[in-house]
Amino acid sequence: MRKTLTFAGSLLLATALTACGETATEEAAPVCDRACLIDLTANYVAGIEGNNAEGITFADEAKIVENLHRIHAGEGLWADTTGAGTDFGVTVPDEINQTAGWLGMIERAGVPTVVAIRLKLDDQGKIAEAEHLYAEVPADRAEERLTTPRPGLLAEVPADARMDHDALITLGASYYDALDDNDGTLMPFSADCQRHENGMVTAGADAGAGPNNNTSPIARDCAGQLSSNVMAYITRIDNRRVFAADPVTGLVMGLSHFRHPMDFEPYEVTALDGSKIMYDTARLPFDPFDLPAAHIFKVGADGMVHEIEAMGFRADLNAATGWEDDAAAPAEGASGE
Repeated sequence: MRKTLTFAGSLLLATALTACGETATEEAAPVCDRACLIDLTANYVAGIEGNNAEGITFADEAKIVENLHRIHAGEGLWADTTGAGTDFGVTVPDEINQTAGWLGMIERAGVPTVVAIRLKLDDQGKIAEAEHLYAEVPADRAEERLTTPRPGLLAEVPADARMDHDALITLGASYYDALDDNDGTLMPFSADCQRHENGMVTAGADAGAGPNNNTSPIARDCAGQLSSNVMAYITRIDNRRVFAADPVTGLVMGLSHFRHPMDFEPYEVTALDGSKIMYDTARLPFDPFDLPAAHIFKVGADGMVHEIEAMGFRADLNAATGWEDDAAAPAEGASGE
């Protein structure tokens, strides 16, 4: 629901201030408040599931990027989605930034598909930027962990323990520093933190041993895994954008672009017993690739990160992001009004 100040209310306010001989500036209400952003996101997802962009209001110069490519409204997922997904869906509304994020499931070309969406509104409440990331998910994995969100992701933080919006944004950004610097102390991970990626448990309780055939176990908790140096093969994390934070739920959402040239020099990884394991390209025999990704972080009442829900897809190494100034922009048909 949009919050507006009526003309009569504005007149009364101005009169009162004048009578008191004071000058004041009323803080502007957001064009789209929290409930409005949640509804807008739900309608956007419903439009994709229904193959119909006509109910979505885009700005005239709106830019839409899907899996690194510029598209028009009505193209991409709007055309390829063959049905609604599961009940798995997490929304991150941000009144201050006038943005919203969503991570959830659809069916694309008959295949379970995890999707992340970023929406940015202009000062008229129209969508100025939209971004879609999607990746196919095996049906058995979707059924196991992508049917409904983990309860912790949706739980509200008690009002007296909620973190400030800007502090949440800063905290979310610390994940990329922790990963880039191989230092799990740079983000406040809770001991029970668990990270899911494309429906797989990749850190925390129930995480597998990892694909690298180590002679000694490596830490799998969210902090210890990063500090072990096991992720050092990730050369750069570009296009970092922590764009939405919701103090009510403690959710923070960011997008990024991981670069994996796979030409690294051998490096040491610390095992749980303190021994060192040498990692080289023979242990990680992967072709070079990029991984555009989305992450949602759940910050609890204790200010610690308890859940991470992530998705990403493989792209060519050093792929353009789709947001470069010289990227082909949509011509006609960008408006869904």
